[in-house]
Amino acid sequence: MNLADMLTYADIGQLSNIANHYDCDAKRNSKHELIQSILSKLGRREFFEEQVSSLTPSDLRFLNNLVFDTRTGYSLEELTAAIRLTADVEEKGAKAPVKKKASEKTESPREAVARYRRSGWLFNGFTHSTKYLFQVPSDLKERFRDVLRERLHENLQRLTDDPEVYRDEQGLAAEDLMLILKYVGGHDIELNQEGFMYRRNQQQLMSTLHITEPLITKGAWRFGYGRSCIEYPDRFALLYDYAYARKWITESNARLILTESGTSFIEEGNQVSVIQIFRFWLRLYKGAIPNITSLVYWISQCARDWVTAASLYESLGWLIRPFYYDSPQNMLEHRIIRMLMHLGMIRIGESQTMGTSYKMTALGLKAAEASIHISDSNDLIL
Repeated sequence: MNLADMLTYADIGQLSNIANHYDCDAKRNSKHELIQSILSKLGRREFFEEQVSSLTPSDLRFLNNLVFDTRTGYSLEELTAAIRLTADVEEKGAKAPVKKKASEKTESPREAVARYRRSGWLFNGFTHSTKYLFQVPSDLKERFRDVLRERLHENLQRLTDDPEVYRDEQGLAAEDLMLILKYVGGHDIELNQEGFMYRRNQQQLMSTLHITEPLITKGAWRFGYGRSCIEYPDRFALLYDYAYARKWITESNARLILTESGTSFIEEGNQVSVIQIFRFWLRLYKGAIPNITSLVYWISQCARDWVTAASLYESLGWLIRPFYYDSPQNMLEHRIIRMLMHLGMIRIGESQTMGTSYKMTALGLKAAEASIHISDSNDLIL
């Protein structure tokens, strides 16, 4: 539902509050005049851009999360929790497109919800089943994306020529997953007390794959990015977790076994869908990076052509909240960019003059665009 529709259903009290917030010139007892004056103000692109520019970084993070959320309604508890998650965190090198005002007063999450209602970003539902939920006008979502896209592009540094070398792993994740299944089916793999493969099997299996990774060292900080990320390298852990979630492999009696389903999948000559692995990855990493879907979308918008890694972090880093000891920069470069490369959705280039750079593949652009319209409910859960 668009803003005009929501204003029509809103009561005159909220309309007056919105009109007061934007200093609209209209009679406060005329619903028609209030609606027309609000639409006239917010309909002007320059005015809308000014309003977005006046928002704090935490406001931008909160609204960014809302406009990429596929749900149509939010409870008050969900909104206040989301506001707490997007509170300001200082991070060196990551600058928001606006600066926080020095005199800004700290407000509670409930006060912030009330402010968003006054500014026309949030409306209560209009049916018996939705009256206690909050909704965001669809057209404001699109306009917010357009304005934020322009601002994120301002600090990007683009390459005039292709980098001297670049890494592209398109198709290799799907092929390596099949190799993992075949290895498990052809070997007697014993698991340790924690339920993981011994290092000898890990090394042997890794040597059969197109992409090898160093094994995890003891004492490394590892959790939050999937079921098996504690003991297995990132790319391998993702493929392992996906195969486990699909029930192609199972852990039974201290052994890793290829299931009947996994055997049938191989024998029938089926192909692994990298898009399904991509969607699974989004769900798997969402606990540590709640706004990962929007970040992948913004990376795709910023890196349609070669852009430097440093300028991409400068543009997007402020959108990422740290996860325990994992810094926003490490999360962007290793948890997101590198995993996108492993999925064949981005290329990582190296240049003597420009350093590290990124460019989305055609597959990555399509997957990022499609992902913002897909609900989590269809994804596999470990």
